[in-house]
Amino acid sequence: MVFTPHRRIVFYEKTGCSGNARQKALLREYGIEIEVRSLLETPWDKPTLEAFFEGLTPREMLNPFAPQLKDGTFQLAEYTRESLLEAMIRTPILIRRPLLQIGDVKLCGFDIARLNELLHVTMPVPENINACLSSDACNNA
Repeated sequence: MVFTPHRRIVFYEKTGCSGNARQKALLREYGIEIEVRSLLETPWDKPTLEAFFEGLTPREMLNPFAPQLKDGTFQLAEYTRESLLEAMIRTPILIRRPLLQIGDVKLCGFDIARLNELLHVTMPVPENINACLSSDACNNA
């Protein structure tokens, strides 16, 4: 049996996010087929969402650019892992993005080393690939 690497990725993004646009452009440059889905419009439930966060701390699960964190109305210390998942289901902008699915593997964030391994490519790590730049035309984190 011949092993065929997954060259297709399901990419959950915030529509209009310039950072996600840079990430998708890099994937496409390396021949990866992308199925784009809206992170904010997907109807999440705990088991589905939690599968993307395996091995991550609550801080690693959270979108550091979410408006609620920036304005101080969301305090991570007030949440357990369970209550954080519930908050993310109610308010998906809190979810660190992108969420990625490659075959049965689910990932949170754009970890190029892990993506290279899973996709059998050698993408570089461009500066600011995971940044939310103040120059980016992006609203609501």
